[in-house]
Amino acid sequence: MLTLVEVVGVRIEMPSNQPIVLLKEVEGTTFLPIWVGSAEASAIAFAQQELRPARPLTHDLMVDLFQATGLTLTSVHITSMVDGIFYAEMQLRNDQGALAPVSARPSDAIAVALRTKANILVSQELLNSAGIQIPDGGAVGSESEVEAFREFLDQINPEDFA
Repeated sequence: MLTLVEVVGVRIEMPSNQPIVLLKEVEGTTFLPIWVGSAEASAIAFAQQELRPARPLTHDLMVDLFQATGLTLTSVHITSMVDGIFYAEMQLRNDQGALAPVSARPSDAIAVALRTKANILVSQELLNSAGIQIPDGGAVGSESEVEAFREFLDQINPEDFA
């Protein structure tokens, strides 16, 4: 079973200075932190702010290639975590309606999904095993939610998900 999530944002985990993208259940209080690279964090932040550089970044190029070849990104599925590494699939549909899953890093898939307004879905099993509960988080991006996330980051390490 897959659960719809939204991107809360990209944060920096201290003291390692490693970027994390934070996903949240649309209808729930479970959050899923995914450690990402700096370039991917920037690409996600650019897409969230709807910034478009003068020349296309890699994820913008992917979207342009999809459009030029008649492909549509219907959704992103973040499916599992193995040995602390998250896995995802991009669900692509062609002009004839055929659907094909393409394996991708979650950070790349999220960056493209934000650019195309595609749904991001996470397996319920993954949310149960790697997600965190922040009850009464309020609206996405609220001050109380951000503070609760900061407290969570102060107590967690990437090894906790291995």
